Amino acid sequence: MILALGIFATTLTACSAKETKVDQTATIKTDRGDFVINLDSKAAPNSALNFIKKASGGEYSGRTFHRVEDWVVQGGDPAGNGTGGGDQATELSESNFSEGAVGIARGGDIKVSNADQFFICTKECNFLNNQYTYLGKVTSGMDVVKQIKVGDKINAIEIK
Repeated sequence: MILALGIFATTLTACSAKETKVDQTATIKTDRGDFVINLDSKAAPNSALNFIKKASGGEYSGRTFHRVEDWVVQGGDPAGNGTGGGDQATELSESNFSEGAVGIARGGDIKVSNADQFFICTKECNFLNNQYTYLGKVTSGMDVVKQIKVGDKINAIEIK
């Protein structure tokens, strides 16, 4: 009986690991160049899965970056102006919103995040800690992120 439970537990663990790949990356292709995000599915499993599904399905292709300020670049809105996108539950974590951190946009209700819009911190954003869903971190191409202007397009997102 104990051996059977051990085999069952091992099988369950193996299946879960296949379904939730921890170290996935998203390469975001723009006219200004590409940048790579290491997705943190441990910090935000549902948000990471939502992003991966939408990116893999081509939903972000052609969408724009609609908000660019001295500390943030935000895009992915189907409406193109910061008002569009569905809702998903916010997944708070202990992750730090340092330069290159990627988060999920939200409105005034901390419990509800946007299902489409994401942002990238272009400098330290500690004031966002424990307030927003942390999706991951830019691991290469931060120079590209800092060149993005309002209206620049997301040509494609490649998930690996």
